[in-house]
Amino acid sequence: MTDPTSRPAPCAGLRIGDQAPDFTARSTTGQIRLSDFRGQWLILFSHPADFTPVCTTEFVALARNAAAFEKRRCALMALSVDSLFSHFAWLRLIRDRFGLEVRFPIVEDPTLVIGRAYGMVSAFDTDSATVRTTFFIDPEGTIRAMTCYPANVGRSTAEMLRILDSLQAVDAEDALAPANWVPGEPLLRQPEATLDRVYAADGEADWFLGDAGKKGAQ
Repeated sequence: MTDPTSRPAPCAGLRIGDQAPDFTARSTTGQIRLSDFRGQWLILFSHPADFTPVCTTEFVALARNAAAFEKRRCALMALSVDSLFSHFAWLRLIRDRFGLEVRFPIVEDPTLVIGRAYGMVSAFDTDSATVRTTFFIDPEGTIRAMTCYPANVGRSTAEMLRILDSLQAVDAEDALAPANWVPGEPLLRQPEATLDRVYAADGEADWFLGDAGKKGAQ
């Protein structure tokens, strides 16, 4: 029996700031290569399995919000261990049941090679049914944010968009996004870590906690 303390945790291995590992694989939109998405934002996410309740609701929600991601110049790419033909059958069911066509690619990963490279599954696991991992990858191919949800809790599409908006806003303004920030709210300025600035600030916290005077992406 494997010692559970020796099992790498899901999401382990890659860190924020790492380059997203490149790969080429079959998908529902044809042969696909991750590095072909350079120059735009990309959200790569795993789902435990096709034809499952929570995953189906996620894909319906993402299909309904596809235009919102496209508006932000962000592509979506899903991945699971199911076969390409399973993906096709599932997408047909979603279209017939909900009247929605899922047009973003779903990658097949039956050997878990991609999932393990990204830490989506443990090196000891035989399937990907334990986690819903999401990677936010910037136009340079750098991982900028990651989230992990358990198999029995679906992702929040609104939070995916909020994270994307926050990352794009802080890049554009060289600023900081405070807790619960949404587009249209003020960003925080980068703190000026000099003694002159500390002493010259009007308030005791103004030198490190101040409004950037900008509202970020709209």
